[in-house]
Amino acid sequence: MKGRFRGPVFQRRVEEADATTTDERLLHRGHLDTHNDTWRVLRIQSEFVEGFGALAELGEAIAIFGSARLREDHPGYAQAEEIARRLAEAGFAVITGGGPGIMEAANKGASEAGGLSVGLGIELPFENGLNDHVDLGINFRYFFARKTMFVKYAQGFVVLPGGVGTLDELFEALTLRQTQKIRHFPIVLVGTAYWSGLIGWLRDTALAAGTIGQADLDMLVVTDDLDEVVDLMLRTREDA
Repeated sequence: MKGRFRGPVFQRRVEEADATTTDERLLHRGHLDTHNDTWRVLRIQSEFVEGFGALAELGEAIAIFGSARLREDHPGYAQAEEIARRLAEAGFAVITGGGPGIMEAANKGASEAGGLSVGLGIELPFENGLNDHVDLGINFRYFFARKTMFVKYAQGFVVLPGGVGTLDELFEALTLRQTQKIRHFPIVLVGTAYWSGLIGWLRDTALAAGTIGQADLDMLVVTDDLDEVVDLMLRTREDA
């Protein structure tokens, strides 16, 4: 589907000169327009209202993150699909960023298992809309509104191999746990080979330097065992 989303609005013919995102225009320091910035507050408010309204009755849910660039031949794709399938069979909704790759795999696994497959998309210059396996989808303009929905409506995060966006969600959740903004919230990294370098740096550099504590490191579970992943998420029911 050629074209692009601007928040919830799809445009098929977009001039290249106008190919900026709402977030970019908001954050561009040179773009000073007091009148428009005031009205943007209402647009930001509307994104929160729309998200809260759509997800208020979601029930138990787990968020699954991972790269949009990894396709069906990557092991993480099959892992995401299997984890989502098992979570859906256990009665959880599955929330992703709604894009391709690992996100698509998780939405596919949940939807085909008869669970609720949720996609929280974001307006980007290089991705168009939500994948075909999303049952309930919301497309956001602002990253901060979207990120709030992940943490508010998920009971835990499953993080598969991913890039900058995946790391952003990972460390957001880790920060919120460290500061006790969220509690009883498992964060599981799937793929020991992929995540070992990051964990090693956190342990050997950050922990050794005293910039984090052992308790911070202990918040992360790294595993290749899909049974362990699902069991950790099921335990959130006991902690609720």
